[in-house]
Amino acid sequence: MYETKCPPTHGKKWKAASAHHNVSRLQAKITVTSSSSSEEDGEAGGEAEGAKNQSETTCRKCQEEDDGLPTRKKPKTEEESRKSRLPLPGCVLTMFPDEVDSQTEDSSLHGGRIRSFKHERGNWASYVYFPYHPEEEFGELLDGILSAACARGVVLTVQDEFHLSLSQTVVLRHHWIQPFTQSLKSSLTGCKRFVCSAERLRVYSNAEKTRTFLGMEVSTGHAQMLDLIRAVDRTMTEFRLETFYKDPSFHVSLAWCVGDQTVQMEECMQELQSLVDDHEDGPFVLRLDCSELRCRTGNKTFRFALES
Repeated sequence: MYETKCPPTHGKKWKAASAHHNVSRLQAKITVTSSSSSEEDGEAGGEAEGAKNQSETTCRKCQEEDDGLPTRKKPKTEEESRKSRLPLPGCVLTMFPDEVDSQTEDSSLHGGRIRSFKHERGNWASYVYFPYHPEEEFGELLDGILSAACARGVVLTVQDEFHLSLSQTVVLRHHWIQPFTQSLKSSLTGCKRFVCSAERLRVYSNAEKTRTFLGMEVSTGHAQMLDLIRAVDRTMTEFRLETFYKDPSFHVSLAWCVGDQTVQMEECMQELQSLVDDHEDGPFVLRLDCSELRCRTGNKTFRFALES
């Protein structure tokens, strides 16, 4: 008989234990290695991030040094900007006022007259006319006319000056004055001087009905007046201004009153006209020498001599 021997069991246990020990060591090594790698990665990432931040800071500093510019400042507010501006000289401020002087619009300072258009600095009221220089007898006649009108309840004020208008009152900007007068001079080339007369009283009012006038209407020289109107209107049209009336009544204004008193004045016109017709030296005739046309713009007067 053969005896069967079994191998010792402690050898297998040792091998299993040895294998198990090796696996545990391997796992531990892997764990240690993995942990070490993570720590190294974290340290490397931190170092990289720090290097990046340091690099950006260095670049900004370099750029500021290269550009020579200071650190960006907070923008000024509108109020701060106004405070930092230099003040304008007084002579400049007076050229462009914010408000119109109240005295220029106070009708009580102008005999109750109301402007046809608002006064603005730089706007010049302008018109074209023939001046009339009255004789002594004209003054005596006018005094009698005013007294008769006053007795009928119409109080008239004598004109500051006497003239015959050849244009409406228009507004010129200051920088238009020179080219306007040059154009007017050219338009009047070839116009001849003449004499006209007026002898019939007539009532007029402005377009706004804020003033009523007593005038003496022209009876001769009407055709020559129309020729001049066409010349003046050419310049008005060139500057896009109002031309003269379509059916004009040429006249010399003698006196005026505030408001629309056309009816009251018409009621006494027959009496007033009788003073003109029954003048001591015969019917009074106003004679106007139309040899020099004038243009008044603001406080400036331009003269245009007509041809002989």
